[in-house]
Amino acid sequence: MPAPDHDVEFCTLGMFIIDDIDFGGIRPGVKNITGGAASFAVVGARLVSGSKHSQAVSWIVDVGSDFPPETLAVIKSWNTDCLFREDSSRLTTRAWNGYHPNEQRDFKYLTPKLRLEPEMLSDRQICANDLTATRGIAKGGELPPDTHALQRPIFVWEPVPDLCTPEEQENFLAANKFVDVVSPNHMELGMMFDQPSWTEESQQGQDLVEKITSSGIGSDGNGLLVIRAGKEGSYAYSKTCKIWLPAYHQPNASGATPVVDPTGAGNSFLGALAQGMVTAGREPFQVIQSILSQSETWRKGLDSWGSFQNYPMALICATVAAGFVVEQIGVPQIGKGNGEELWNQSEFTERVRLYTQRLLKTLEESPRRHLLTN
Repeated sequence: MPAPDHDVEFCTLGMFIIDDIDFGGIRPGVKNITGGAASFAVVGARLVSGSKHSQAVSWIVDVGSDFPPETLAVIKSWNTDCLFREDSSRLTTRAWNGYHPNEQRDFKYLTPKLRLEPEMLSDRQICANDLTATRGIAKGGELPPDTHALQRPIFVWEPVPDLCTPEEQENFLAANKFVDVVSPNHMELGMMFDQPSWTEESQQGQDLVEKITSSGIGSDGNGLLVIRAGKEGSYAYSKTCKIWLPAYHQPNASGATPVVDPTGAGNSFLGALAQGMVTAGREPFQVIQSILSQSETWRKGLDSWGSFQNYPMALICATVAAGFVVEQIGVPQIGKGNGEELWNQSEFTERVRLYTQRLLKTLEESPRRHLLTN
């Protein structure tokens, strides 16, 4: 196999998992679905990278004796820099996902898991520009691990949901200092701090954001807290900046949406965010900037981000990427049309354009809501 012609821009320590999904009686459950944090994070990064830079997206897939051939074909169709590790003596990692009406998810492994560790990364992966991890909350500054890269990558961390408990609050705040972006969802953040759920509208929710950002995220203390709030979109905060972005899919007049299954949307959001944070200037960013530069509100808001002005645009890319993932059970379908790469029969950049046009309208109508000012 020829050597890849791109440096690695994105790598994940998430696991590949084959999922069974139980929809709580709302509709029949499904089995053998391509899933896991790694698959969905890679889809998000791959949407943002585009076909031209697909080999800049790198990851590891552990292939057990029961690995479905059709799943292998799907993964290969993405043309990523994927390291397949085959082991016929074990089963592929499998898990069960159960959903409640309030979007709360239950999760359990059905076969022994094989967690990825930093030392498993190849030399090429170690030199990635950014690294995503879905890991347990660390003690003693163990997260993220030392990658020994020549230049420190950007670390994007999703705390593992099982450890989003009140007992782990101090470990959570300590671990935040070793990553650049920390992103629990609104349910998990609420559980960790003894709340039913986190909401931006409540004083309690605002006080919690202040507590986390004041405690410090990243080596300089000014990293990013990104709260993924499901159908409400996402909220991003640092010590000096904040922004709210609505979800890509919004209900129509009858209340209907194209959302089929939210599994993996958060992971794809973070994969796209991570990739976007290191790929400013490419076509999706050009589209966003050409539209939003018309807004004085946006221009002023962007100034507050200083040298990180690409981050709000990366958040837009992340929002659009998550919109692809919720449209079906499992991963979106890749294809070609008129010589262009399509996902679910749509171009990623075209959806970025459509979303950004909607955002421009609502930004002008409700600037305080988007910029989270009183």
